[in-house]
Amino acid sequence: MAVSISVVLLLVVLAVIFMRTGALKIPHALVCILLGFYLASTSMAPTIHEGISATADIVGSLRP
Repeated sequence: MAVSISVVLLLVVLAVIFMRTGALKIPHALVCILLGFYLASTSMAPTIHEGISATADIVGSLRP
């Protein structure tokens, strides 16, 4: 468990750096994909899913 948390934190840091520099290339996108897979296997996955679903519901209910 400690190794997967360390990998997740490393990938989060790398993804943030790549997003801030504006240089999101193919290797950077692969890091982001790996981050998604690692997050999906953690205990945070249900919370993240619920948060994204709630946000999508709010955005979907907005009328222009």
